[in-house]
Amino acid sequence: MQLVTRLIALTRTLQLRRQYREINKTLEQLPPNVRRQLAAIALREFTNASKSEFPHLYATPPEDKYRAWGSGTDIGLERLRSENLQVRLRGIALWLAVAYHETKDSPFGEQQELHRQLMRALRSLKETIPAAELSRWMLNDAEAA
Repeated sequence: MQLVTRLIALTRTLQLRRQYREINKTLEQLPPNVRRQLAAIALREFTNASKSEFPHLYATPPEDKYRAWGSGTDIGLERLRSENLQVRLRGIALWLAVAYHETKDSPFGEQQELHRQLMRALRSLKETIPAAELSRWMLNDAEAA
């Protein structure tokens, strides 16, 4: 059974890495003002995902909750390919939030490495926001909760 679990985890890691390359390439091409927009959207997506019962299944339809993994990253990637900028930004934010929660406490080294790459991408997003604006966002989120 451990071999099957390891094989499933490796398959998922390969899929997430492939998707991450596309997400990261798009992130690098975004101008600073759009990156700030994305940071705000990502903050909302992370907040919503962390409030759900199973954050790694965020945005997964209820009928699919018994699959090996959720469909949030697939939905995010699909949105990334949209012509509409806002839909693309929401797709990136969704993908980042779901992939973050999916890889966060993984016992598998490959997924831990992917999680570190995600953290670097999130840090680069965070660095595009001035500190005063970031603290204002955090206060607004704390008040809303």
